[in-house]
Amino acid sequence: QVQLVESGGGLVQAGGSLRLSCAAAGRTIRSYRMGWFRQASGKEREFVAAISSSGGSTYYADSVKGRFTISRDNAKNMVYLQMNGLKPEDTAVYYCAADLRLVNIWRADYWGQGIQVTVSS
Repeated sequence: QVQLVESGGGLVQAGGSLRLSCAAAGRTIRSYRMGWFRQASGKEREFVAAISSSGGSTYYADSVKGRFTISRDNAKNMVYLQMNGLKPEDTAVYYCAADLRLVNIWRADYWGQGIQVTVSS
């Protein structure tokens, strides 16, 4: 079992930046593909970004490509999401996820509790 805890969310103005962190506990995440999803109010949860176990490959939703950067530190059991150029449409609850796989859509086996990101216009 992997427990995931997100931090770093909050309120930011459009054009601003935030860095989300995800701390994993219970077991090492070094063998897992890790990622971030988000869910806006009234919408389904959607994939945001993923990173391979080594960190050598990254994947992004078209809506965040060029603005968001996912990274990881396996020694610290941490995953990060640097969000730049934030837009009001990025407002959502952001979830850290572990053991991602792409089966038609991105899926994950382990989830954090989520953290709110609000971008004001």
